[in-house]
Amino acid sequence: MATKNWSFRMTPTRAVLIALAAIGGALMIARLVLGLGPTTNLNDQWPWGMWIGFDVLTGVALAGGGYSTCLMVNIMGIKKFAPIARAAMLTSLIGYLLVMVGLFMDIGRWFNFWRPFVSWGHTSILFEVFWCVSLYTTVQLLEFGEVATEKVGKRWHKVFKKMLPALLIIGVLLPTLHQSSLGSLYVIEIGKLYPLWWSVLLPVFFLLSSFFVGPAMVTVESLLSARATGHKPEYGVLQSLIKVSGYLMVVYLALKIIDLFYRGAAGLVFLGNLEGNMFLLEIIGGIIIPIIICFTPKLRKSKGGLAAFGILTVAGLVLNRMNVVFTGMSDYIGGSYFPSAIEWLVSIGLVAMGVLAYLFVVENFNIIPKEHHQAYEEQDAVRHSA
Repeated sequence: MATKNWSFRMTPTRAVLIALAAIGGALMIARLVLGLGPTTNLNDQWPWGMWIGFDVLTGVALAGGGYSTCLMVNIMGIKKFAPIARAAMLTSLIGYLLVMVGLFMDIGRWFNFWRPFVSWGHTSILFEVFWCVSLYTTVQLLEFGEVATEKVGKRWHKVFKKMLPALLIIGVLLPTLHQSSLGSLYVIEIGKLYPLWWSVLLPVFFLLSSFFVGPAMVTVESLLSARATGHKPEYGVLQSLIKVSGYLMVVYLALKIIDLFYRGAAGLVFLGNLEGNMFLLEIIGGIIIPIIICFTPKLRKSKGGLAAFGILTVAGLVLNRMNVVFTGMSDYIGGSYFPSAIEWLVSIGLVAMGVLAYLFVVENFNIIPKEHHQAYEEQDAVRHSA
């Protein structure tokens, strides 16, 4: 009976990632045993901290590259993006799995995690988010079955292939629901969330930003993956992909400006206070500069320009979610909160786990286009024979 060939190259960087993942895993166990009090800096004033703000609200948005790419390739039929579709969907799947772990870490009585499955709080926005994220993660796992069964469980490959069209349609629909609903959580915070971020259009802003950050995240992932595995990035595809982000960012920026003037909040931008400065940093660094890069051909077609666009757009999204969760709520809530060392290490450990999982899957399954796999295998063989 033939054995499956599994590989995972060990490098100094991967050794560090394994150490961080191990530390994070150990601290997650400690958190479950000891509870939130001894392991986090959360309190009655700040019940939502880093694990919700970064691991969940930000993580869900950053994992949006899967559904946005799937929409363009499989629903809209834009086949030029097909070479990066599997990598985008893999990044999204790993991202959502990490979101689920981050959410689990933040549950006070984690042993009651199963209750939302049987207790129908259908009037709650969080209930809808929980179900949508859970279902979408399940759908993504089933979608990955089509990739996995190319190597293992091959007798099931035809079954997953037949299921795939329906799964792809459901997999595009579900994220639009929970991405926007995460914004709805803060629409009800009228008078509490600072006016630069509060808006009745928050669901639209959250949905739009999750879509335009998707290609940016795919770009960052593609460039890092190419460096880690030795294959050549699909530069032409990425250059076209970030233009999709660029057009959506223009719409997002226009809506933001119109909304600020309509609500009479535009004057708050230049007050020079913390909120105004953080808002300017978010908009200039995370929206305006990436738009300039995107629509300047010389910048867009350079490797540095692609990297700058991806990094700035992702950083801008992270800053936006942190501003909504922390900066925009700090004046109303009062008190103070800064993540504990354990909160930081758990979040870093989760990211390390995600990177390691991505590298393992890329090395062992058909994620990168076949010609790149062959080039990588040849390079790897040369390295081992040297």
